[in-house]
Amino acid sequence: MEVVDPDVAEQTEGEPVELVRSNAVSKALAVKSRSDALVTPVVAGDTEVVLDDRALGQPFDASDARRMLLALSGTEHLVVGAICILMPGEDSPRAGVEQTTVRFRELTDDLVDACIAGEEWVGRAGGYAVQGTGSGLVERIEGDLSNVIGLSLDLLARLAPELLRSTRQN
Repeated sequence: MEVVDPDVAEQTEGEPVELVRSNAVSKALAVKSRSDALVTPVVAGDTEVVLDDRALGQPFDASDARRMLLALSGTEHLVVGAICILMPGEDSPRAGVEQTTVRFRELTDDLVDACIAGEEWVGRAGGYAVQGTGSGLVERIEGDLSNVIGLSLDLLARLAPELLRSTRQN
């Protein structure tokens, strides 16, 4: 497996579900365009935290991360994740979207300060990472936890179950 930076400008405005789907497809196609022939699958994704039907994006700095976390305090929001898979020998991309509902507890200044100080907000949609200090922000998750972490394994399995088969030889 090789991780490749797709080096594409992500869309930041628009209806959140279409936004993440479009970004995932653009990333996959950008990676594919770098080679003459696709010989291995390309898996690309995008994630947004959506509050009141608006994608929050990634914070610009610590102050912006604080603003996002405080806006999410005590609320329910969606984590919308998209995956696009390009398979060798196939003309059409396989793409899908997963939505997970996350409920934040009422956040204290100390908890927000800890999250900001740990810099888990850097490069994170909505300014938090549920697999780290951000787990203390969450009261409840309804749906796919792996989608909130960053890549829905359930969606991946639905789109390309062959990618999850074991490659070990007995």
